[in-house]
Amino acid sequence: MTNANISQAPTVGRLLAVGDVHGCRDLLQQLMQQVAPCADDQVVFLGDYIDRGPDSRGVIDYLLDFRERWPQTVFLKGNHEAMLLDFLAGRERLRYLLNGGETTLYDYREKGKLVIPPNHLQFFHGLRLYFETEHHLFVHAGLRPGVSPQNQGEEDLLWIREDFLKSDYRWGKTVVFGHTPIRKPHLAPDRIGLDTGAVYGYTLSCCDVVRRKIWMARTTRQV
Repeated sequence: MTNANISQAPTVGRLLAVGDVHGCRDLLQQLMQQVAPCADDQVVFLGDYIDRGPDSRGVIDYLLDFRERWPQTVFLKGNHEAMLLDFLAGRERLRYLLNGGETTLYDYREKGKLVIPPNHLQFFHGLRLYFETEHHLFVHAGLRPGVSPQNQGEEDLLWIREDFLKSDYRWGKTVVFGHTPIRKPHLAPDRIGLDTGAVYGYTLSCCDVVRRKIWMARTTRQV
């Protein structure tokens, strides 16, 4: 498996993880105002930046600017970014449309044509499948029980649910994940779940995974 990285967690700043954004740029901006990242922090975004929400293109613009400001930021691939790339390659097009992709395609439409800026395409193609530190393992959806991180399949990393969620298997690190919507962050000794349903009218969440402090932003618009 590729697109992984093993790193030392920040020794001074915070190690932060952000759940599924799904085109909710307003919530992302609110959340980051609360969190107030600084140069000593490292932020890991868990994927699913696009689809279903009102401003997927704006979210990617925001994240590109964020990376300029904070170069050690990590961006993971979600299943929705994978579906977009498949769609652009002519694969599984209906699957993408049935999973909220039409909102993103609309955001990138110019004069009746789909136009995705080169820096946005580079962003999508450069997303990592997982990120690992000494004590934490960050992934979009979860992990196949009994399989080491480096041997996981991309389909599981991006799509797995019940086989991961119902398993008591331990990887020796705290697994930080999104993908499965929940009403509030899931904080267990060996797992942190952070998809708190931003696009469904709930919240967008960020967690300091070492200190286990949570920040949340809630939408004021009708969903």
